[in-house]
Amino acid sequence: MTEAVQTSCDPDELRTLFLFEKLADEQLTALCEQGRVELHQPGPVYTEGDAATCFFVLIEGAVVISRRSGSEDVEVERTSQRGVYAGAWTAYLGDRVPQVYGNSLRVTVPSRFYVLDAEKLAVLMQAWFPMALHLLEGLFFGIKNTQQAVAQRERLLALGSLSAGLTHELNNPAAAAVRATATLRERVAAMRHKLGLIAAGPYQRADLETLMRLQEDAADRVGKAPDLSPIEAGDAEDAVGEWMEDQRIAGAWDVTPNFAAAGIDVDWLEQVRASVPEPLLESAVRWLNYTVETELLMNEIADSTTRMSTLVGAAKQYSQMDRAPYQTVDVHDLLKSTLVMLGGKFGDGVTLVKDFDRSLPPISVYAAELNQVWTNLIDNAVQAMDGHGTLTVRTGRDGDRLLVEIADTGPGVPEEIRSRIFEPFFTTKAVGEGTGLGLDISWRIVVRRHHGDLRVLSEPGNTRFQVLLPFEVAEPQD
Repeated sequence: MTEAVQTSCDPDELRTLFLFEKLADEQLTALCEQGRVELHQPGPVYTEGDAATCFFVLIEGAVVISRRSGSEDVEVERTSQRGVYAGAWTAYLGDRVPQVYGNSLRVTVPSRFYVLDAEKLAVLMQAWFPMALHLLEGLFFGIKNTQQAVAQRERLLALGSLSAGLTHELNNPAAAAVRATATLRERVAAMRHKLGLIAAGPYQRADLETLMRLQEDAADRVGKAPDLSPIEAGDAEDAVGEWMEDQRIAGAWDVTPNFAAAGIDVDWLEQVRASVPEPLLESAVRWLNYTVETELLMNEIADSTTRMSTLVGAAKQYSQMDRAPYQTVDVHDLLKSTLVMLGGKFGDGVTLVKDFDRSLPPISVYAAELNQVWTNLIDNAVQAMDGHGTLTVRTGRDGDRLLVEIADTGPGVPEEIRSRIFEPFFTTKAVGEGTGLGLDISWRIVVRRHHGDLRVLSEPGNTRFQVLLPFEVAEPQD
């Protein structure tokens, strides 16, 4: 930062600036007495994030104002207009807001500024413009409260949508478990009845021992049964059904689906036929069917309850319940939990592709807040594709930063609005469908909270939102 040279202050020169042109002579004189004129050589004048100690008004020269975005400074304004101002202009709000510079200011040619200390600016505004000061305070805090209220509504809407999706996802395995349990109860009751018939029937001790051995073998085969395609399952059922018809087993086609699903084939059934007396074959087959069906139902119940447990675990990981806000995590765990929570929104027309770089190290982040970022980006991508397309979630390295990319095959973001999509309240959705804060909130979480970067690359059929997070963060940023 170059050292400024103080020069004389002329009230008549200040009057030529649009900011001061309506002030009285005594007010202009007071400005010169309270402040000063400084000449700055090309270079930085102040830096974003430093304590805001001075208010600057350009008398002559050229300035560039920039904002920090991740690790880069993005130019937001370049002007040589006399009277433009920057710096500690919110000093009138006192300690009710952080008094730090909200941008960086540099000059490109030797430039003169009228400079007023922040404390003196606050005193002068209170003395000279009390009504305007109240109006400015109301406007500032009104906008701030509105942003907070709408941001909270955005979060509640997202939570409601996720809750509805989670309820739908939980309902399917829960209903399957209930149906399987009811059927299992019926089959166990039938097995008890069949066991009574066997005990009172013509089975010899050796025949019963053989039947018990076959029962254990059948149960074991259920656990090892391969997954069959519809065509393979149909072929297996045809083969088993034809074998049973050859053995004159009544209602053969009622039990063939169970045997085919359990991996029981004709060769194994031949072993059964060779192991029991011919008059007892049909009774043995039906007893074995009870065993197989019971095992299949228990597997269905186990699969359903495991699915419910997985969904609850994903919801807990997503919400980061019982976890420290700032923690070291595997970013893939966060992405997977978000995808599970949003799975109900994809529908049959959206294909999900996960391209994860598993060599990435854990990263220290505000996990729950990043999950909100993934939610906003993925939800926007799915909506952009209107239910049809490919959603790609990719991770990788970008220099010393971790990259998470959410890509979709939708129509893309028009170039004329691309620079505005991260602005608060800007939205392309219909009234009632969006608040325009999803991307703004995401930008704040990534850039301000994590010192990362959020950017978009878009063309029709290929829109990519890229989140870049530094691997090393010195300390949590509150």
